[in-house]
Amino acid sequence: MTSIILVAAEEEVNGAELFFPAVYDIVWSLVPFALVLLFFWKWGMPMMTKILDERAAKIEGGIERAEKAQAEADERLNEYQELLTEARTEAASIREQARVDGQEILAELKTKAQDEADRIVKNAHVQIEAERQAALISLKSEVGSLALDLASGVIGETLGEDKRAKSVVDRFLSEMEKSK
Repeated sequence: MTSIILVAAEEEVNGAELFFPAVYDIVWSLVPFALVLLFFWKWGMPMMTKILDERAAKIEGGIERAEKAQAEADERLNEYQELLTEARTEAASIREQARVDGQEILAELKTKAQDEADRIVKNAHVQIEAERQAALISLKSEVGSLALDLASGVIGETLGEDKRAKSVVDRFLSEMEKSK
């Protein structure tokens, strides 16, 4: 430290000269500065430019990929919405068709049930009529034999074997039936 003070004391510097270095200091400072500047200009700047260009390309490529992905996502979303709309329309159509089919089946079943009921009623009427006819025939036969037995008891002779008596009884019953 004492040597710096001595050097400063040996050279007498006045006013503004205190702030400016000596010419030899400026020259010897410019030479390494120029070498460093040349090194960065020749090798550093191209590397930095290359790195920045690569980063810019990656960023632009990323943006393009993102835009493509967004466009593809939008397209798929539109397709999905179209498919969803079609599915809803088809589901509504299926529900409507099922409702119509159900109504047709119900109407068909009602018709079949009515036909079956009509058939059963008709068969019942036929059976009732047949049973009524059988009862009438049986009743006529019973009434005829009772009348013959009664007439036989009144007359005192057997009339049950006489064909003529049977025809009289049948005629009498027919006349009674007509009078109703």
